[in-house]
Amino acid sequence: MNNAAASRMRLFGMIRKESLQILRDPSSIAIAFIMPVVLLLMFGYGVSLDARHIPLALVVEQPDSTSASLTGAFRESEYFEPRDFETIETAQQAFDLREVFAIVWLRNDFSRQLLSGNTAPVGVIVNGVDANQARIAEGYIQGVWQAWLEAYMQEQGLELHLPVQMEPRIWFNAAVRSRDFLVPGLIAVIMTLIGAMLTSMVVAREWERGTMEALMVTPIRINEMVIGKLVPYFVLGMGGMLLSVAMAIWLFGVPLRGSFWLLVVASALFMMVALGMGLLISVVARNQFVAGQISIVVTFLPAFILSGFIFEISSMPDAIQVITHLIPARFYVAILQTLFLAGDIWPIILANSAALLVMMVVFLGLARRKFTKRLDA
Repeated sequence: MNNAAASRMRLFGMIRKESLQILRDPSSIAIAFIMPVVLLLMFGYGVSLDARHIPLALVVEQPDSTSASLTGAFRESEYFEPRDFETIETAQQAFDLREVFAIVWLRNDFSRQLLSGNTAPVGVIVNGVDANQARIAEGYIQGVWQAWLEAYMQEQGLELHLPVQMEPRIWFNAAVRSRDFLVPGLIAVIMTLIGAMLTSMVVAREWERGTMEALMVTPIRINEMVIGKLVPYFVLGMGGMLLSVAMAIWLFGVPLRGSFWLLVVASALFMMVALGMGLLISVVARNQFVAGQISIVVTFLPAFILSGFIFEISSMPDAIQVITHLIPARFYVAILQTLFLAGDIWPIILANSAALLVMMVVFLGLARRKFTKRLDA
């Protein structure tokens, strides 16, 4: 038997060994296929950055047809759940108890000031504890007010003169659904968990169970051992990715405007990065518990917080923005959001893929260098 044939036999034997280990370990199957389903269901249905059904207090000191028209605009809005209060004091009590999130206050001279052509101020109080929610609620209130004012002026046969006329156009996510933004980014977090967490156990498990010594006395080479250990988890991770993409498209209705095969290639590249990180952790740690904890701190948490999955990177401090360039998930999230929502935007895809390619070479190279057939290594 020549060397090439012997190498193939050793490699296939190693792949078969790791595949059987995966099949005998239900936790690996659960992490690869059950965990993505649970996370996608939680984030797809339970987490939303959209502001809907905001509890709103309406205070009208002198009800009439004009004030009823304005308050009716708030009642018809899908963004608010209005409640009527007779006085501002009772509304503020509900506001302090967090029964309402904002107050719209029409004073007793509102209609008179409006009909006389003078300025008719509207009092607005918004809970600013959640700054993002407060800005959203304030914008919705201004939008309802401006739309009502334009309709009111048309009814009066007058023209509303505004110094600036804004005509918004929303690209890539016209429905402004946070689900379309969150679900693609969540795929990066899922693949990080599958790739890094599972692979971080493979070498550490051999050391703990005492089987590494048996592997060292076999004629298998380091490269064959590394490839044999990574291939089954690569297939497992890509299976989890396909399941996640299928749920994103068919269950949550997230559009895939780019090429599916380009998504597969980019995902395979990121999976190799995650596998390299996990293998490096496993080689260094030599303990499954320690390797698992390191993989969570080094891979999962940065992918969740610093990748742009939820928090916009451009709004972070400059020093943190620099650190995000060390997070592989940052580049994969950019590719995912581009392919799902915008399409095949090649400058973005190529630049982020190049960064992932460099990281893959670095992590796999370091893992290979630290992976030696020596007990004292």
